[in-house]
Amino acid sequence: MRDVYRRIDKIAPTDISVLIGGETGTGKELIAREIHRHSLRAKGPFISINCGAIPENLLESELFGHVKGSFTGAVATKLGRFQAAIGGTLFLDEIGEMPIQLQVKLLRALQEKVVYKVGDNRPEPVDIRIVAATNKNLDEEVRKNTFREDLYFRINVVTLKLPPLRERGDDIVTLSRFFLNRYSKEFASKARGFTPSSSVAMKKYHWPGNIRELENRIKKAAVLADKPLLGPEDLDLRPENLPPILPLAAAKEEFQKRYINEVLERNNGNRTKTAKDLGVDPRTIFRHLEALKAESEGKPLPPETEYEEA
Repeated sequence: MRDVYRRIDKIAPTDISVLIGGETGTGKELIAREIHRHSLRAKGPFISINCGAIPENLLESELFGHVKGSFTGAVATKLGRFQAAIGGTLFLDEIGEMPIQLQVKLLRALQEKVVYKVGDNRPEPVDIRIVAATNKNLDEEVRKNTFREDLYFRINVVTLKLPPLRERGDDIVTLSRFFLNRYSKEFASKARGFTPSSSVAMKKYHWPGNIRELENRIKKAAVLADKPLLGPEDLDLRPENLPPILPLAAAKEEFQKRYINEVLERNNGNRTKTAKDLGVDPRTIFRHLEALKAESEGKPLPPETEYEEA
């Protein structure tokens, strides 16, 4: 996260487009707001739109606005988020969910710096900065032809990758104390801290919902607390809710799978370079990808999928 904030310090004063990647709940909008806060547009508006939460037939109108009578229900002319963000920053959250047809119009708006309201053919200039976010692998979406490559290059000038909570070590405990301090005051809670066992359990838990899940669990625990120190049971982190302890061989295999995926992502899917970086035969990477595909399709794993030593 220190590296993320160092990059924010460098890119915020520019108008460069930024793509924020990371799992759901890792704080992508907070980072977008931080970029805006440190930019030369800080006094302008910060406008956010979730591209995956608005029906496809309404998304164009939400982005670019519409004129009265342009469609059923358009009883008045309305500005879109692009016009509302003039002089500031437009945050396109979950841009990977945007329909392919609308991606063409978004690309045109970004290239020409003008928008057209639905039902109008008059261009409106817009002076905005674009920050986008996604929890998808857009490289893969481009390969599947579900995301336009030209739009991807337009929004992905600089990438900020947010780590999942489970990879942030002691940050989990620090964030937990921050949330507990906030909600113990808000709800006049008895809770003031965590038992040592709860801190251990928090670091062991996978946190699929990331920081949002952590915050919600602590909020619930603060409301229901009847003692000053919260234990694992208060956070619903009982032993049965924690990841099972794997035999060493299985744990090693899981680590190798994750690590190969990380290096593949870093190399933009280049299998030959990944094999070279890892010091393994390229066939190892091919077998790894075949095994992942078979697993995702629910098919039996292909033979010889074991991982070679580097």
